[in-house]
Amino acid sequence: MRRAKISIIGAGNVGATTAHWCAAAELGDIVLLDIPQTEGMPQGKALDLMQASPIVGFDSNVVGTTSYDDTAGSDVVVITAGIPRKPGMSRDDLLSTNARIVGNVTEQVRETSPEAILLVVSNPLDAMVQRTWQVSGFPPQRVIGQAGVLDTARFRAFLAMELGVSVEDVAAMLLGGHGDTMVPLPSCSCVGGIPVTQLIAPERLEAIVQRTRDGGAEIVALLKSGSAYYAPAAATAQMVEAIVRDKKRLIPAAAYCDAEYGVGGYYVGVPIILGSGGVERIVEIQLSDTERAAFRKSVEAVNTLVEAMARLTEGSS
Repeated sequence: MRRAKISIIGAGNVGATTAHWCAAAELGDIVLLDIPQTEGMPQGKALDLMQASPIVGFDSNVVGTTSYDDTAGSDVVVITAGIPRKPGMSRDDLLSTNARIVGNVTEQVRETSPEAILLVVSNPLDAMVQRTWQVSGFPPQRVIGQAGVLDTARFRAFLAMELGVSVEDVAAMLLGGHGDTMVPLPSCSCVGGIPVTQLIAPERLEAIVQRTRDGGAEIVALLKSGSAYYAPAAATAQMVEAIVRDKKRLIPAAAYCDAEYGVGGYYVGVPIILGSGGVERIVEIQLSDTERAAFRKSVEAVNTLVEAMARLTEGSS
């Protein structure tokens, strides 16, 4: 049986660690591409991973390259390219530079892997996945943003830490944009089937919700230089697995919503069924009045970001 071909564009911390997780899980053969200032960087990281294969025991082939020709015919393309967020920098500050980078990457991928599913990780996420869809011309089901899996992982981790329980017993859900306006849903979160609202006092639960919203910024502040990459890469690999193994995972992700949730033509975080076809279904859930209002606020923030990007990229492909 043919192995899936997974290309990862951007061999920085997130891209290289995504390659690590995907190789260790034998999700397919991996191409790690970057156009670095230092020639040989993606090749060196790929070779390092291949030398780990006898120790870990995986048979995935990993190659590094600076040529998009080597990515041709990919089943999944993960886009992590872009500049990272620095201390004091909002996701909005990244908009102009990363829109240009992601647009250029997408143009190349469109030519070399026209049947691929595109999984976008670059920030600011909701705008970058919209940009990828616009430039690629692909059906929206084949262009997806990775954020919800990461954000729910943070929420689950904080809930488990609060309660002193295994993270395996914590399930959570959230909606909205990736960032300050995301909407964690305590009403859809539980521990061993018990709603978290029955286990955690309201004020503590609200503090955990806020820490989830600030999860990325908290790590940026601690690192002083750089941003999170272990958890973002693990979340990305989980989505790659759902696609290449047709897992039909019900997870939150940035998906194109038109009539769904009344969004009206934008990418925003919602529950989806993710399988070999990409976004196979958007799952609409009932929201409380408070949750609905918070979601609308988040969608408005995404709209504002996308409109700003449109102004900045006007005249480019």
